[in-house]
Amino acid sequence: MDNALVKKLEGYVPLGAEEKRLLNAVSRNAHTIPAHTNLLREGDKPSVVHLILSGFACRYKFTTDGQRQIMAFLLPGDFCDMHVFVLRQMDHSIATISESTVVAIPRDQILRLLENPKLSLALWCAALVDAAVLREWLLNVGQRRAGQRLAHVLCELLLRLRVVGLVGNSFELPLTQKDLADTIGTSTVHLNRVLQDLRREDLISWKDDALVIKNIDRLMHFSGFNPNYLHIGNEEADEPPADRGDQASSAENVSVNKRLRS
Repeated sequence: MDNALVKKLEGYVPLGAEEKRLLNAVSRNAHTIPAHTNLLREGDKPSVVHLILSGFACRYKFTTDGQRQIMAFLLPGDFCDMHVFVLRQMDHSIATISESTVVAIPRDQILRLLENPKLSLALWCAALVDAAVLREWLLNVGQRRAGQRLAHVLCELLLRLRVVGLVGNSFELPLTQKDLADTIGTSTVHLNRVLQDLRREDLISWKDDALVIKNIDRLMHFSGFNPNYLHIGNEEADEPPADRGDQASSAENVSVNKRLRS
């Protein structure tokens, strides 16, 4: 059975048997890491690349006065630190949120993956999508209201988890209200009010880490969620880019929306 990394990368590039064999090979020797464990700290000089196979992790930074900002969630199939090959040291920290299955992949194995043209393209796509997600999060925190910010993050998590095998509109959300507040840039008190509003509108339920999105269409509309920044689906990868314009964007959105609603 293909692991989460294979499922994720196939969303960008069609993979053959050899590519899947290579990805499954580097995903061996996984370790279970407890929740709330730092994989890397700001200033570290890592020698391996971490891959999340199960669980939740996050990127974060602290201000000088101790305020934390979560800048990304790392889900099954996500590499935590591919930039280790370029940058001298970590400029942020990475920690598990829940108990997670993590693989530490040596540098030479990553370089061997990059020798394969399809895998090189797929990993480059994954890195570009990471940058696109960061841009969307900047827009989210900077320009949307708190309720929209939270709803947008939940829509994103649902779609990203669907890519690696989630079925339905519910998933485990092993986050505290403090984690969510540090994600959308608000206080825990205001975050609690936002959650109550979403529940009151019958958009979500969240109990014992089980999040249920009750109406994905309404939640997307409320948050202004446009999934185009996730660039999911490789069926159009070989088409020429010229003169596609809004038609291509619309087709992509329809395809992704179907994933969300199924």
